[in-house]
Amino acid sequence: MKPVIKPQNPNFSSGPCSKRPGYDVANLKLDTLGRSHRSAIGKAALQQACSQTAEILNLPEGYRVGVVPASDTGAMELIMWSVLGARPVDVFAWESFGKDWVTDIVKQLKLDGVHSYLADYGELPDLSQANPEHDTVFTWNGTTSGVRLEDADWISDRRAGLTICDATSAVFGMSLPWEKLDVVTYSWQKVLGGEGAHGMLILSPRAVERLESYDPPWPLPKIFRLTKNRVLNEGIFKGATINTPSMLCVADYLDALDWVAEIGGQSATIARSEQNLEVIKTFVEQHDWIHFLARDAAQVSNTSVCLTLDLDADKVADMVKLLAFEGVAFDIGAYRDAPAGLRIWCGATVEKADVVALMPWVEWAYHTVQQ
Repeated sequence: MKPVIKPQNPNFSSGPCSKRPGYDVANLKLDTLGRSHRSAIGKAALQQACSQTAEILNLPEGYRVGVVPASDTGAMELIMWSVLGARPVDVFAWESFGKDWVTDIVKQLKLDGVHSYLADYGELPDLSQANPEHDTVFTWNGTTSGVRLEDADWISDRRAGLTICDATSAVFGMSLPWEKLDVVTYSWQKVLGGEGAHGMLILSPRAVERLESYDPPWPLPKIFRLTKNRVLNEGIFKGATINTPSMLCVADYLDALDWVAEIGGQSATIARSEQNLEVIKTFVEQHDWIHFLARDAAQVSNTSVCLTLDLDADKVADMVKLLAFEGVAFDIGAYRDAPAGLRIWCGATVEKADVVALMPWVEWAYHTVQQ
């Protein structure tokens, strides 16, 4: 039978993701609008974005947080162009964005000594191949595959190379072993439901040392330059951005950080996401026609939950359209390069009650398109 109860918030997109519960744009602190981002008030807001992030994430002493252009992609491109080439590189990829980094490293930077370890959607590559003498590039959570790392035990504590982690759908949603990660990138539009176009860059002291001791042999565009005369531009990590940010987006991000603090910090956002995943796990266990794309249960993502169904691709597309038409789930089709299926965002800004309400509709839509 067709369900009656609908999710109060049908936004399950994996980016930009749903706004936090209770969000109202009218409540944003907008005194920075119309002001220079280099004014005292503008720099203070940007510095707060960096310092409050470090506090909530409980970053180790000496780690720096900066706002950079062009979302998570910009942050990843910036750091790869700035530090890679000093050592051989191991790059691990198991979904579309990780494979983009392989392309950039192999075909754009054209580095020597690159070792690419790839896996199909739903699986992880052989992480034991990581060489501690090499730089290592990887995603923490495969946003388009729903496969996450279980841990960082495969990363050596005695490594000589840098670890560069694209964690855009993991930061604030998963517990990250910061002492194992030298560079972490993410964007506001994922777990915190912020706006797009801005990236976040987290650097360990080891990453700073590389930046100050290595000159890449290629030209660096202005928006990639983190140093001047081999000295880190500390201003980037204290509110002086490389280029002009949207102060409206900054206000939106600060609102999200305040919400995280109010509900109990990072542990609370992780718990909310894990509870959402549990709803879908229970549903999958009870229905034999729907499956996690991740092959290993321990690797199922709790933010970008990717599912396959016992349906042809065109029927899956019909199902996605039907759920959107009914106003119960928007933007939940699988990523364009991934196997046909559903991708349901279960990050912290999504309410568990909405996931509970959604699942009967998924069952109804499945049986409806079968007819």
